[in-house]
Parts: sequence; C-alpha cells; structure tokens
Amino acid sequence: MTLARSYFWRTTQQQEIDYVEDVGTELTAYEFKWSPSKKTKLPETFTAGYGAQGKVISRNNFRDFVIVN
Repeated sequence: MTLARSYFWRTTQQQEIDYVEDVGTELTAYEFKWSPSKKTKLPETFTAGYGAQGKVISRNNFRDFVIVN
C-alpha cells in the first residue's frame, strides 16, 4: 500500500480545492459537499495545470472515500 501525501490548494483569486492527494505520479483533487445535488466544478486552473483528476465527495459516496479495502 502506497501512502498518499495530502495538500490543500488555493490561489490568490480564492479558487480552492478542499483536499489533494499525491500518490506517486497521480494527483487527485477532492471537493466535499454535503448535498449530492449541489453543482460543483473544480477549478480548471488546477486540473489542467497539474493534470489531475477530480472527484466530488458527498453524503452518498463518502464511505467509498474513507473505507480502504
């Protein structure tokens, strides 16, 4: 099992990512929203600039995020 390095990301224009995981050469950006119906868009500045994938975590899928098989 590879351990992830974790980060928070924010620009001077106040764009932000709630949680960023760096595992090897793969970056994943996470946004946490309680309401699964709330529209969420990750900043393109981050996803395009770092080639990261993005995921939205809500109360419907948080168990998949916190439980490691």
